[in-house]
Amino acid sequence: MRRGELDDLAAFATVATEGSFTRAAARLDMSQSALSRRVQALEQRLGVRLLSRTTRSVSTTEAGEALLGTLRTAFADIDTRLAVLREGRTRLAGTLRLTMVKHAAMSLIRPMLPGFLSAHPDVRVELDVNDRFVDIVSHRFDAGIRFGEQVAKDMIAVRVGPEVRAAVVASPGYLAARRAPRTPRELHEHRCINYRLGTTGGLYAWEFQERGRRLEVRVDNTLVFNDGDLMVAAALDGQGIAYVFEHQVANHLAEGRLVRLLEKWCPPFPGYYLYHPSRRQTPPVLAAFIQALRARSAS
Repeated sequence: MRRGELDDLAAFATVATEGSFTRAAARLDMSQSALSRRVQALEQRLGVRLLSRTTRSVSTTEAGEALLGTLRTAFADIDTRLAVLREGRTRLAGTLRLTMVKHAAMSLIRPMLPGFLSAHPDVRVELDVNDRFVDIVSHRFDAGIRFGEQVAKDMIAVRVGPEVRAAVVASPGYLAARRAPRTPRELHEHRCINYRLGTTGGLYAWEFQERGRRLEVRVDNTLVFNDGDLMVAAALDGQGIAYVFEHQVANHLAEGRLVRLLEKWCPPFPGYYLYHPSRRQTPPVLAAFIQALRARSAS
């Protein structure tokens, strides 16, 4: 890629993020006309319109939004690696505050944390395990971890985990006296163990795919929890059918304590992303943490 092409991509990303040629030009220390020419050159080279312009606002087209998402990830990765290189000769120190759901904390953070803290003994890590969405800026978190589709578009998001898959499970004892459901719609004939969302207070609608299309099923509840481990325990006790993460029940399935149901209706979906506010430079401690997390996820 030539230098000019990279500059054009950076110019587009700045305009799209700022939502204004005026603010973007000030941030890049260049004239609005020069900035407009850069974006137009990029659109002509790609053969698609990236920005919708009016006299009052600038917004991304569908193609522009897709490109912006790719660029944010790529630029964040470059920024992270440069920050780690810059700090390579010094000892990292400071506190890293992160917010995430419990499943992310257990499946992603817990396995990599000992090695990270051993490599950086002067770093303190504080985890806020919370299903509720919080404003990471106003609550002074350095970053959050959520599924990709839940991350706000004005954040820099870096994928840090593999694909995730749901599992519908029940105990052999529960199924001994009942016919197993053959489709998600047959779940209405069963006792189900549901999850109450911390974000809205409502009950989670079980998500499936039918011929490539999303299908949501609201089940009849025997028990309701706001903790995945309690849901698994209730399923093991024969209290009903549970919808949980595959990772949570892998050992129980392998050893026959639970039986998997409706497996073909539960395809994998994109995993967790670490997200943080758009800044010119990623803080060194956060950059090192992202690099360590991605390295473990890739192994």
